[in-house]
Amino acid sequence: MSLLRWSERYRVGIAAVDHEHRELIDLINRLHDAFLQDRGNATVEGLFGDLLAAISSHFALEERFMREHGYDGFAAHKEDHERLLDEIREIMDDFRDHAELAGQELTRRLDAWFSRHFETHDARLHSALWHPRT
Repeated sequence: MSLLRWSERYRVGIAAVDHEHRELIDLINRLHDAFLQDRGNATVEGLFGDLLAAISSHFALEERFMREHGYDGFAAHKEDHERLLDEIREIMDDFRDHAELAGQELTRRLDAWFSRHFETHDARLHSALWHPRT
């Protein structure tokens, strides 16, 4: 059962970024499914690690792109990235002690964060770079 589904509203217009957004949705859904199917701590921890690595790499790509284009919303966008990475690390730590609660919390937070981040920060980035005000 998918937690997130790709939507055109998540598209920012940069092929590499959009591709990674789709991959992140897939990883989030795989992690969510692992919790629902109780696949075991080792599998879930592995997926946590994969997700954290993929998100870190994706954020680095997005941040490089924003710097290269002199994007004026860079600081706020980067701050939102850092907040999510901190949240994922905290949940990963909590998972070892309270696996079921941490899993539910992670999927709830990822769903909320992913949707909010795309609808605000990524939408603003897309608008600024492809539909600048004249």
